[in-house]
Amino acid sequence: MEKTNWSGLARTKSEQLVEALRSGPSSESSMNGVMDSGGSGGTLSRKSSRRMSPGGKNSHIRKSRSAQIKVDLDEVGSGVALSRASSASLGLSFSFTGFTLTPDEITDSNKLFRDQDIRLHMYIAAEDIEAGTCHFKFQTEPTLPIFLKFKDVSYKVTIKGMTTSDEKDILNGITGSVNPGEVLALMGPSGSGKTTLLNLLGGRLIQTTAGGSITYNDEPYSKYLKSKIGFVTQDDVLFPHLTVKETLTYAARLRLPDTFTKDQKEKRALDVIYELGLERCKDTMIGGSFVRGVSGGERKRVCIGNEIIINPSLLFLDEPTSGLDSTTALKIVQMLQDIAEAGKTVVTTIHQPSSRLFHKFDKLILLGKGSLLYFGKASEAIPYFQSIGCSPLIAMNPAEFLLDLANGNISDVSVPSELEDKVQIGNAEVKTKNGKPSPTMVQEYLVEAYESRVSETEKRKLMVPIPLDESLKSKVCSPKRQWGASWCEQYSILFCRGIKERRHDYFSWLRITQVLSTAVILGLLWWQSDANNPKGLQDQAGLLFFIAVFWGFFPVFTAIFTFPQERAMLAKERAVDMYRLSAYFVARTTSDIPLDLILPVLFLLVVYFMAGLRLSADSFFYSILIVFLCIVAAQGLGLAIGATLMDLKKATTLASVTVMAFMLAGGFFVKEVPKFISWIRYISFNYHTYKLLLKVQYGGLSRGINGIRIDDGWTEVGALIAMVFGYRLLAYLSLRRMKLPCGA
Repeated sequence: MEKTNWSGLARTKSEQLVEALRSGPSSESSMNGVMDSGGSGGTLSRKSSRRMSPGGKNSHIRKSRSAQIKVDLDEVGSGVALSRASSASLGLSFSFTGFTLTPDEITDSNKLFRDQDIRLHMYIAAEDIEAGTCHFKFQTEPTLPIFLKFKDVSYKVTIKGMTTSDEKDILNGITGSVNPGEVLALMGPSGSGKTTLLNLLGGRLIQTTAGGSITYNDEPYSKYLKSKIGFVTQDDVLFPHLTVKETLTYAARLRLPDTFTKDQKEKRALDVIYELGLERCKDTMIGGSFVRGVSGGERKRVCIGNEIIINPSLLFLDEPTSGLDSTTALKIVQMLQDIAEAGKTVVTTIHQPSSRLFHKFDKLILLGKGSLLYFGKASEAIPYFQSIGCSPLIAMNPAEFLLDLANGNISDVSVPSELEDKVQIGNAEVKTKNGKPSPTMVQEYLVEAYESRVSETEKRKLMVPIPLDESLKSKVCSPKRQWGASWCEQYSILFCRGIKERRHDYFSWLRITQVLSTAVILGLLWWQSDANNPKGLQDQAGLLFFIAVFWGFFPVFTAIFTFPQERAMLAKERAVDMYRLSAYFVARTTSDIPLDLILPVLFLLVVYFMAGLRLSADSFFYSILIVFLCIVAAQGLGLAIGATLMDLKKATTLASVTVMAFMLAGGFFVKEVPKFISWIRYISFNYHTYKLLLKVQYGGLSRGINGIRIDDGWTEVGALIAMVFGYRLLAYLSLRRMKLPCGA
């Protein structure tokens, strides 16, 4: 039996689909040629072609696995199936089913997007990413196919010096494109501009400072695309104390459209867990620097799951294999290829892939010092450089060969004759020690060779219109944002997430020991003090002032870390319109309230009765309320300082000076404060808390203590409430001004 070259057929499948689309719906013969290229059995995808081998027992097993796919098309109709490589919306064919659309159904692709009730339930038998086999079920909806094109993209940054400012070129005229069903890899040495280009393509840099054009289905970037784009950053920004299941469940509830019910969103999170092979660690905490959790590869897959959970049309990844071993990296790239085969457009940066990883990419962009050295099919990169005289002299990894060229290192590469002529004609200064051209000359030669041989051809290809209806193209340019949940739902979800994440910090043995130890020491020092004599009254007044200072100082320096530590997470989640900033802020500030109430109650339970303060239920509960009001006001100050400066060293310094000034002006150390600085005490929460505690303990016994007049207390209550809301308003306005890595 003659063997079929399945790999060659798989490599060209995406290109055949695109060419068939460009030929127009009327070209039925070319369409059928693509659909039938896998044989009489119908459509053949890259994924199925890899798993099928002609003849033998293994072939029977793999075919039987593909046969396990069951498609529920009750609402679509028995004669309609969706496309694999171009996403369901392109309406070509379903990759494993063998169904094909009629020409009339192909031209009516808009219907698939207008009908929100279409749901395809696919039962797929797939191998577990880690080990063994895993049968899982997931739900997917038709996605908007996005054809990404970019032409002559350039980017500059301004480097400000002491006296002058210089502009540095990061990117110089980068041109390329990627279609649904393809994986585009951005390669190049460190500092070549890979991440900058990825951020520009993903809409994460302000494009007013960039040159060239970037289009999505021939339309510019719009806020609507945030709900269609997944962006996986190089750093794994996750909450360390949440489990894998909790992380993905909260992401699903916040990001999936509001047409999904809560149960459907939670089910989607479980589906993604099984799809990524994370079921064995789904109840394990993510972990961090000081918290044990999942492995690096599992953490990276959780980050990818956070993005693919919304079924994005366009997925960007910044070095997803960084820090992983070769086997884990291969599994990550294999997963990206599977995602692309579902009709997604995938763009990823890659630093130094293995040869197996390199051959899994469809398209490749090679950058060198911000310039484009190659764009095209990854399989044709080596033949291209050989055609311009750069051939490896020894057997090596194709990626290593390309990175050597991008760095200008040709020690194991043949020197093109044109470069040799330049070296011989030029001055001796341009030669290296071994007589070969300098890295700068090599890079200039590669840039000139690409511009003269390939650049214009690729630019002409970008002028070809995308084979989509205008209505589908116009969806991309919608200026309206899409929120996955209402404001109240966002608040509720973020409130629960905040409590689950920070309960470990609030109830750590270190913090509880700190508070209870302080309470016991105070109780022993003021053991059963007597307020009936002047000396005992003075001692109790000192205790009350310390309580006011302690529960003013402690929350300030706890709240300072809130927004600086969560800045990366806030920027990441706001970049994709995960929630409204107001919902996050209110949930973040109120989720601390239940946790903050527990430790003060324990503190006062120890101190109040050991020190022999006023034994009255009203006095005890009023004291708790006053301390709690002081804590909330002090937290507001800490939040405002942290949100305004967003730098822990600066924020700690400013908070120390502010708290010290409030403490000194609190009315205990200085009785007669000069009038020109006496205004400080009126903005000091220590001063108002101290007066209220004196009112509760000695309201009916004395009109004044230590020069502080005891009145009805409503003025102090009003001042503390004003601080609670005033400081938080300042913190919110500071967050609104925070610059994000996107146009959020």
